Amino acid sequence: MPLDLEEQEQLDQFKAFWQKYRNLITGVLTVVLFAYAGYSGYQWWRNSQAVEASKLYETMVAAIAKGDKDLTLRAANDLQKDFSRTPYAAMSSLVAARIASDAGDSAKAIDYLRWAAKNASNDGYLALAKLRLVSQLIEQGGEKDIAEADQILKDKPIQGFEALWLERRGDWYLAQKKNAEAKASYQEAWKKLDQAKEFPEEARRLLKVKLDAVGGTTQ
Repeated sequence: MPLDLEEQEQLDQFKAFWQKYRNLITGVLTVVLFAYAGYSGYQWWRNSQAVEASKLYETMVAAIAKGDKDLTLRAANDLQKDFSRTPYAAMSSLVAARIASDAGDSAKAIDYLRWAAKNASNDGYLALAKLRLVSQLIEQGGEKDIAEADQILKDKPIQGFEALWLERRGDWYLAQKKNAEAKASYQEAWKKLDQAKEFPEEARRLLKVKLDAVGGTTQ
């Protein structure tokens, strides 16, 4: 069926438009398709990484249940090396740090905590790693350890962990025998902790013990 004049004019306009912009249009479509393919590929890779990491983490949990320290730490090392972008790597590093610390290997515990404090993708694990690292460094008590702890505490507290940040700052002051500053930090921590109802009662009891030790008050 022949086209009428209006339809023919529209077809001619479309042909002219396509002739002028076809390279740009096909280029944009190509970029979009590649971007989508890349995103889909990344999603598949991330999901497959999580599955493999979870299997290795289960191996680590089984090793812990058996009391196999060497296999536990080896699994943590493999998670750091091969699955660093998954939450399992940070989780395993925190667990490994505790096991190493309980075994009296403070240097190895600090290494695991440093790794998690640098690489954890989850804010909760990142905060825990930093807070535990500060405690471990203060316990070490060397000049470099205290300086490193101070530098970490100068970072902006991760949201939801402000009270614990202040408590660790109080610990840091106490290690410097600055009781007045420690008392002020503990009292400020208590105010924030009292407002954060999600923290367990044990956290409040521990902070109260520290406050009592420096002559502070919870009022």
